[in-house]
Amino acid sequence: MRIFNFDEQLIPLDEWIQTFVDWLVLNYREFFQIIKVPVEISLEGLEWIFFNLPPWLTIAAFAYAAWRYAGKRVTVFTVLTFLLIGYLGLWEDTMTTLAMVICSVIFCAVAGIPLGILAGRSDRFEMLMRPFLDAMQTTPAFVYLIPVVMLFSIGTVSGILATIVFALPPIIRLTSLGIRQVHPELIEAALAFGATSRQVLFKVQFPLALPSIMAGLNQTLMMALSMVVIAALIGAGGLGNPVVQGLNTLEIGLATIGGLSIVLLAMVLDRITQGFGKK
Repeated sequence: MRIFNFDEQLIPLDEWIQTFVDWLVLNYREFFQIIKVPVEISLEGLEWIFFNLPPWLTIAAFAYAAWRYAGKRVTVFTVLTFLLIGYLGLWEDTMTTLAMVICSVIFCAVAGIPLGILAGRSDRFEMLMRPFLDAMQTTPAFVYLIPVVMLFSIGTVSGILATIVFALPPIIRLTSLGIRQVHPELIEAALAFGATSRQVLFKVQFPLALPSIMAGLNQTLMMALSMVVIAALIGAGGLGNPVVQGLNTLEIGLATIGGLSIVLLAMVLDRITQGFGKK
């Protein structure tokens, strides 16, 4: 039967998608270039800060954050990590990566927390968001690069946009989970005392959901860092560059120090954000 003939392609979905993306590029490329502007401005500001701060001041700032939120051991580990990265000659790449990650996390938080709150307070909205979040989390990271390059061209900003899409689902899901886990009796008590819906959200639900929201922010941060190497394939820069260069030229030493720096940086940021969430 023809319906079970799988030797030929009967549904040209790839051609339909290609036609749709080509249509977007042809008719709405200027619109997508406008979308880049706030990301580009934010990234340039963060890069200016990190590149103009003396290295010792940057290390001191991260060491203070580690001491304040994660303890003495993490403080020592943070200082040693940044010193090692500097001595490996990867300081500038690390500052670029930090700017990219922080920029991505800021935009993920700005978009993800409100969406998570809506999903947490509305079953219908949560049901609508679920398939999109599933697709965003299960789609291979390399797949994001193709439409991003076509719509936004190559460069660091395009890498950040791909990272935002890749890292957004955890903060939405965990914000929604935190809102839903607030005990209904607490909400009923607040309403009984005359609180408005807005007051219930900001005085009861959001504070009690904050640990879950911070866990989502932590996961978003880790996913953004994991995207660094992949984003380097479209010219994003940062610590992904030595890894990609080492892969292309089979220089295992160069790729190793790049990967090691990413791992150590991820550990530092993870411990600090986890400590901040617990506080």
